[in-house]
Amino acid sequence: MTPTEVLESRRGGPRRGLHLSQQSPADAAETNGVGTVDSSNLSYVEGLYRSYCQDPQSVSPDWQRYFGELSLATSNGSASPENGLFSKPRVGSSGVLSPAILDASILQERVEQLIRNYRSMGHYAAAIDPLGQPRREVPELEPESVGFTEADLDKTFSTISAGGPNLRTLREILQWLRNTYCRSIGVQFTHIDDFNVRQWLQMRMESTENRVQLTREEQLRILKRLSDAVVFEEFILKKFQGAKSFSLEGAETLIPLLELAIYRAADQGVKEIILGMAHRGRLNVLASIMGKSNQTIFREFADLDPQLHVGRGDVKYHLGFSNDWHSGDGRTVHLSLCFNPSHLEFVNPVVQGRVRAKQDRRGDTRREQVMPILIHGDAAFAGEGVIQETFNLSDIESTRVGGTVHVIVNNQIGFTTGPQQGRSTAYATDVAKMLQIPIFHVNGEDPEAVASVVRLAMDFRKEFHRDVVIDMYCYRLRGHNEQDEPAFTQPLMYRKIHSHTPVPQSYLEHLLKLGEVTREEGENLIALHRQQLESDLEVSKSSEYVHRWDTMQGVWKPYRGGPKASVPDVETGLPVPQLSEILELLTRLPSGFQPHMKIHNGGAVKKPDGLLQKWAAMSRGEAPLDWAAAEALALGSLVLQGHRVRLHGQDCERGTFGHRHAVLHDVETGGTYIPLQHLAADQAPIEIYNSALSEVGCLGFDYGYSLDTPDGLVMWEAQFGDFVNVAQVIIDQFISSAEDKWNRLSGLVMLLPHGFEGAGPEHSSARLERFLTIAADDNIQVCYPTTPANYFHLLRRQVLRPWRKPLVVMTPKWVLRWPAATSPMLDLSIGTFQRVLPDPAQHDRSQVRRILLCSGKIFYELDHCRRKLERDDIAIVRLEELYPLPEEELRQVLSAYPDGTPVFYVQEEPENMGAWRFLRSQWLNSIFGKYPFAGIYRPASASPATGSKESHKYEQKELLAEAFSVAKDAVELPV
Repeated sequence: MTPTEVLESRRGGPRRGLHLSQQSPADAAETNGVGTVDSSNLSYVEGLYRSYCQDPQSVSPDWQRYFGELSLATSNGSASPENGLFSKPRVGSSGVLSPAILDASILQERVEQLIRNYRSMGHYAAAIDPLGQPRREVPELEPESVGFTEADLDKTFSTISAGGPNLRTLREILQWLRNTYCRSIGVQFTHIDDFNVRQWLQMRMESTENRVQLTREEQLRILKRLSDAVVFEEFILKKFQGAKSFSLEGAETLIPLLELAIYRAADQGVKEIILGMAHRGRLNVLASIMGKSNQTIFREFADLDPQLHVGRGDVKYHLGFSNDWHSGDGRTVHLSLCFNPSHLEFVNPVVQGRVRAKQDRRGDTRREQVMPILIHGDAAFAGEGVIQETFNLSDIESTRVGGTVHVIVNNQIGFTTGPQQGRSTAYATDVAKMLQIPIFHVNGEDPEAVASVVRLAMDFRKEFHRDVVIDMYCYRLRGHNEQDEPAFTQPLMYRKIHSHTPVPQSYLEHLLKLGEVTREEGENLIALHRQQLESDLEVSKSSEYVHRWDTMQGVWKPYRGGPKASVPDVETGLPVPQLSEILELLTRLPSGFQPHMKIHNGGAVKKPDGLLQKWAAMSRGEAPLDWAAAEALALGSLVLQGHRVRLHGQDCERGTFGHRHAVLHDVETGGTYIPLQHLAADQAPIEIYNSALSEVGCLGFDYGYSLDTPDGLVMWEAQFGDFVNVAQVIIDQFISSAEDKWNRLSGLVMLLPHGFEGAGPEHSSARLERFLTIAADDNIQVCYPTTPANYFHLLRRQVLRPWRKPLVVMTPKWVLRWPAATSPMLDLSIGTFQRVLPDPAQHDRSQVRRILLCSGKIFYELDHCRRKLERDDIAIVRLEELYPLPEEELRQVLSAYPDGTPVFYVQEEPENMGAWRFLRSQWLNSIFGKYPFAGIYRPASASPATGSKESHKYEQKELLAEAFSVAKDAVELPV
C-alpha cells in the first residue's frame, strides 16, 4: 500500500479533501481518492517518497514523520489493513525502505488505483443496453492507464481490501473487476460519502462478482412471469385491436423484478407495499402482480357498462387496485397500486405519504413494515422536478418512510424524444446522486442480473433505511401507444428493435443451455396462460360476469363522500370548563424550560402580554380568544378525543406571521417542546412539522397521508396562499377530482393565507377563484372564516362528521392581530360551523337599504367604516363557506330584510378573481328572485395586486367608498 493508504486504513477509511500537493501529510492522509486516483498526485507522493528514501532531510518535517510512520507500519509483520502488505520488508542501511520494496508498493498502488477506477467508472463500460448502442470509451479501465504493461499481467498482487481471495494475478484482477462492474450491471456508488456504506456495497458486489446463483424454482418462476407478461400483451393487442394499452413489450422483465422484490420484502418482514407507476405496463402489473381479474380488465376494454361512468371514472390504464399477495410458504403482503393521472411522476409523493400514514397507524417507528415502490419512466425521471422534491423528502423527519425502491423502466426514449434532447446528464438517474444512495443500472434482457440487483437493492434498503434506484435498461417495442409509428422519428433504433429477440425467448434459450428446463415446459407455460385468458374473455362478455364494486372498506368503512345533503351536521362545541382546562394546560412548561421572553412574559419589560400569559388570561375568561388560541383548542380537543392530528407546512411551527408558536424553543439549550403533545397520557398523537420549501412534494405527501387517515385531521399550510399554485397538479389531478375519477376520498385541509394588505402581487392571493372554478358535485369545501370561533368549529367539523371532502381554508394575516377578530369562549361551546354569519350590528332590519355580502378580511374593514360613517341603513352579511354554496342558510339570513333590498358582493380581489364570478354564475342578477345582485371589486387585472403600499391604500379606499356610496375622502382605513 502507499503511504496515504496505510494511514487511511488506520483511520477507518478515506475522506474527501484537496489535491495532495496542496495538503500537509495529515490532511493528505484523510483524502478519499481525489488525491490517490489522480496520476499526478500519485507521482507527487512517489517523488517525495523516493527523495525521503535517499535523504530523509530532503523533505519537510511533516513528511518525514509521515514516511517514518509508513516505515514502522510496513515492518510489523504480516499483510493486513493495519500493518501494510509485506511481512518482511527489506530495510536499507539508512533505516528506510529499500527501492525494491518501494517499487512493489508503487505497483500495488497502481492495482488499488485500477480497482478504484472500476468502482467509480466501470458502469460506463457495462453492457446494460439490450440494443447494444454505442457507449463512451473508458480508457481509465485499461491497465495501461495506470502504468501496467503486458509483462505485469501474471504478477501477483494483494486484493485484501476487496471481496474474494487475498492474492490474485493482475489478469485475474481484471477479469474479476470486469465481471463485477462491467457485465450486465453497472453501479454508481462512489459518490456516497459514508465509508461504511461504500464498504458494505463493495463487499456484497465484489465477493459475488455481482451475480447470485438462482435455484431452478427461481428460474422457472422468472420464466413463467416473463411468459405471462408477453402472452398478456399479445392477447390484448389481438383481441382489442385499435385500443390503447401502453404495453410493456420490450420491458417484460419488470414483472419478475417486482415479484422478486415482493418476495424479498416478505423475507424482511414487510407487511404492506404501496406502489406508484405511470401508464406504461400498468395493465400488465395489475394483472400479473396485483391480481386484478382479467375478466374485469377485458370488460373495461370492451367498455360494456357506459352507464356506470357517465361524467366520471378514468381510463383503465390509470386505475389502481389493492389485494393480498400470497407466497408459496404462507406469507402475505398487502399490495396497493395507487391511482394515477397522466401527469407523470406526481404520484410519487402521494405514495410516500400513504406509506408514512400506514406506518404511523401501525406504530412502525422504525419504518420497516410498510414500504413504497415507485416505477418511473426514464424521460420523466430526468425531466420532472417532482423527482427532486420527492428525493429531498426522503430523509427529513416529517416525511421519512425508511427508504423507497425506485425502478426506472428505461425505454431510452420519451414519446418521440431521445436522451440527447431530453436531458443534460449521462444517465436519466443522475438526479438521484443528490442522495447518499446507490444507483444500479441493469440490462433488462438479463433477468438473472436483474434478480441480483433486486436482492442487493432490497437488502441495502433494509440495512440502511435509505432509498435505492434500479435503472432497468430495456426498450419500447411499439410507439408511445399502439397506434403510434415510432420509426418516423427513431428509424435506426426501431430497426434494431424489430430484429431483436424478445427477452422471454432469449431467457428460455439460456435455461435450455443450462439444462434447467425443457422446451416443452416453456411452451406449456405459454399455452396454459393463453387458455386462461381466453376463458376469462368469454366470461367478461357473458351474463356470468359480476361487477365487483370497490367500496369503502377497512378504516374507511364509517366514512362517505357523495352529495352534502346525505350527511347531517354534527355538534362541535365543547363545555367551557373543558376548553379552559385545555388552554391552561397549553401554558404549562417543563421545569427549567426557557422559551423566548416574548412568548413567556412579554419581553424585557415584563408586561403580561407574552403568548403564554395571554392564553392563561383567556383560559380564566379574562380575555376573548384570538385565532391561535382557537386553533390550539381545536387541535388539542381532537387529540383528547382520540383523533390523530398532523400539521405540516412552510414555517408552520411558529406560523408565517408569528402567531402560532406550536413548537417552543429553549433559548439556552435549543431544545423544543410541543405543549399539544402533553395534554394527557392517553391522547392521540399530534405532529407539527415545518416542511421543506416545496409545494408539489409536500402537498402531495400530505394528500397521500390523508388517504390513509380518514379518522384524523391532516393539514398542509402554505407560507403564503399565493404559493399554492406551484402545486396545481396535485390540486387538479388528485385533490379535487379523485372522488369523481377513482372513488377515493380525502379529508385533507389546506390552510392558505389570503388577503390584500399592500404586500404585492405574490403575497396577496391564494387564488380563491381557481378553487371555485374546479368546484362541482360537492367535490371540495372552500371556506373563508372570519372569527376564531368559526375556525374552531370548522376544524372540528372536518373530523367529527363522517363526510370526507378536502377542505380549502383562506386563512388570515393582518386579521390575526385585529382586536375585533376575537371570540368569547362561549362561542366555542355551542353549535357548529356557521356557513353564513348574520350582521352582528343591532339595528332595525326593516330600515336596511343595502346589504353588503362579503367573505374574509374585508368584513372588518367594512364594519370599521360603517361604524365611522354611522350607517345603520347598511347590513353586512358574511359568506363563510363559499362551496358548497350554503343557499338555505343564506336564504334564512336574508329573509330578515325586505324583498327587493339590493345585495352587493364586496371583495378585495379584481373582478376576474376572487368569488365574484363564481357567485354571479350561480345567481345572475338576483338572489332567490328577491334581492337584486351586483358586485363591488377592483377592476379586472392580469396580476392580483399592486406592488405599491400607497396604491393599495388608494384602491382600498375606492372600494370601500363604492360600498357605502360615499366620497373616497370620507373613508378611513383601519390601522
